[in-house]
Amino acid sequence: MSENLRSYTITLVDGLSVPCVEHGDPTGTPLLLLHGYPDSWRSFESVLSKFPVSIRAIAFTQRGHGEADKPASGYSPVDFAADAVRLLDRLGISRAVIAGHSMGSFVAQRIAIDYPERVSGLVLMGSFPTLIGNIVADELWREGVSQLEDPVGRAFAFDFQRSTVKQPIPDQLLNIFVSESLKVPARVWRAALKGLMNADHTRDLHCIGAPTLIVWGAYDNFFPRSDQNKLLGAIRNAELLIYETSGHSFHWEEPERFVRDAAAFVETVALSRIPA
Repeated sequence: MSENLRSYTITLVDGLSVPCVEHGDPTGTPLLLLHGYPDSWRSFESVLSKFPVSIRAIAFTQRGHGEADKPASGYSPVDFAADAVRLLDRLGISRAVIAGHSMGSFVAQRIAIDYPERVSGLVLMGSFPTLIGNIVADELWREGVSQLEDPVGRAFAFDFQRSTVKQPIPDQLLNIFVSESLKVPARVWRAALKGLMNADHTRDLHCIGAPTLIVWGAYDNFFPRSDQNKLLGAIRNAELLIYETSGHSFHWEEPERFVRDAAAFVETVALSRIPA
C-alpha cells in the first residue's frame, strides 16, 4: 500500500467494523468511493494516491466484503447505503461526492435518493437503473452464484473479475482483486447479488438532484449503453462520459484518465458550492 494512504478501521453506530483508506487533505473536498461486487476498498488502491491532495478521497470496504465484518443479514442496497451514511457521520462529513462502481454505483444512487442532503455530487461508474431483465445477471445467478459453496473456488472468482475488463491489466492487480473476492463467503455472494436483483431505481431516479457524472466503458459486458441512456434521461443534472476502449472496470484499465475525470468533476462541484 502506498505510503501516502492512511488506513484505519472504523466502527459504525450499529457496531459494524469496516476498513477505511484515504488520501489527501483531511479538510479537502470529500469524495467517498464505493467498490463493486464482490470487491473491497482495494478496487480503488491504484487510483487513490493519484487524486490531488485538495480532494479527501476515502474508500472503505462494505459489509460482507474483504476484511469488513460479515453479519448474517443486511445486504440490500438500502442497507449498504445506510452503512455509507453512518460512515460519513463517524468521519464528521456532512456532504460528499459519492462515487460508486457497479454495485457501488447502485448504492450511490440509493444514497442520493434516500439522503439527498448528504450528496454534493455523484459519479456513477459502470452503472444501471435495475437488474430486472438483465440477461448477464440472470445467468450469473442461475449458473454460478446460486450454486456457490465455501470455500469459493479461485477459478470462479478469477473468471468473474477477468470478465470485467477489456484491456489487459497487470497480473499483480488482477490477483489482488481475485484474492479479495475470495474473502467473501458464498452466502454474501448470494445475498448481495439477490439484493441487487430485487431492486429497481427506475421510478426513483428523477429524485436525484445532485450533479451526476455517468462514466461507462464501451466494452462493458454487464450493462449496455441503453442503461446509460436511461440514467442520463432520468437524472436531471447528468452527463455521460464514455471510455471507448475499456470495459466494465475502466478505472483498473485507465486509472490516470479516471482520476483526471473524477477530480475535475469533484473540483467543479466544489467550486459551484462556493458562495459568490
